[in-house]
Amino acid sequence: MMMKSSRMLVLAAALSGSGMAAAADKVVFQLDWLPGGDKAPVYVGIQEGYFADEDLEVSIASGRGSTDAVTKMATGQSDIGSADIGALMAAKAQDDVPVSAVYPLFTQAPHAFFVLDDSDIESITDIKGKKVATSPFTSSNAFLPIVLKENGMAPDAVTLTKTDPGALGPMLMTGNTDAIIAWVTNVALFQSQAADAGKAIRVLPWSEAGLELYSSAILASDRFLEERPDVAKRFLKAFAKSVAFTRDNPEQAGEDLHAMVAEVDPAVAAGQIRDTMKLVFNDATEQDGVGVFAPERIAATWSYVAEANDLSESSLDPETSVNRGFAPEPK
Repeated sequence: MMMKSSRMLVLAAALSGSGMAAAADKVVFQLDWLPGGDKAPVYVGIQEGYFADEDLEVSIASGRGSTDAVTKMATGQSDIGSADIGALMAAKAQDDVPVSAVYPLFTQAPHAFFVLDDSDIESITDIKGKKVATSPFTSSNAFLPIVLKENGMAPDAVTLTKTDPGALGPMLMTGNTDAIIAWVTNVALFQSQAADAGKAIRVLPWSEAGLELYSSAILASDRFLEERPDVAKRFLKAFAKSVAFTRDNPEQAGEDLHAMVAEVDPAVAAGQIRDTMKLVFNDATEQDGVGVFAPERIAATWSYVAEANDLSESSLDPETSVNRGFAPEPK
């Protein structure tokens, strides 16, 4: 009997040291937009081994906007991913989708007007009467009327054209529009395009014009959180390390992204990362801590989102959009 037990122990040890050891937990991460510097942390987590250290095998799914990302998580096509928390709040107010925000990324609004440096548009109020181009998918469009109103302008104060996001830079550089709407995460990209055209750009962030709110966040399927809570906690532990590495090593993070998405220029990505990190680490995180959803800011975010989407504030308790039980303790 003892000999049989010894053989079983030897077999178990052999299996654990072979390829027959328990497989890593698989996680599908949902992007809300095209790969770029602002999406670098998930690529860093894969390339630098942070997810592997937590026994996770992470794959990345492409997305086409925050609403698309929320839908894919709600329907179980993805487990966890990045999207604008405002899109989640609007969806919950209208359909109570089974998705929750578990980790804040952008604790400041990323939206901005971009203009050429020689433009007469020097402040937000100068945008009145101008031609403005934007992407049809960006969440910025919903907040544009609010920014205009808070700066004394009517919703139709600008002539708005919606176009493919890849056309925004060329339109601005060639003078086919006076301004474009984009996220400040793309400053490096548009600076590069402007330099190639012998020009320079000026950025007018909406956060400096009264728009203070949470934006991009890590969201997760409620089913994923309920059925695999330990996996979710390990993912966020590794992701938080990836964010810190990305902040401290933008060039290497850009290379990590390029290694998985060859068409991304690592130097441009590094610039995008530097711009992105100002949205991740700022006065809000100094006050509340990294990875923390502050109740007051959640309430303020919902107030903006409700107005932007013509929803009653009473249609949602914004706290139901957040699950604080999975993020690592703030340091």
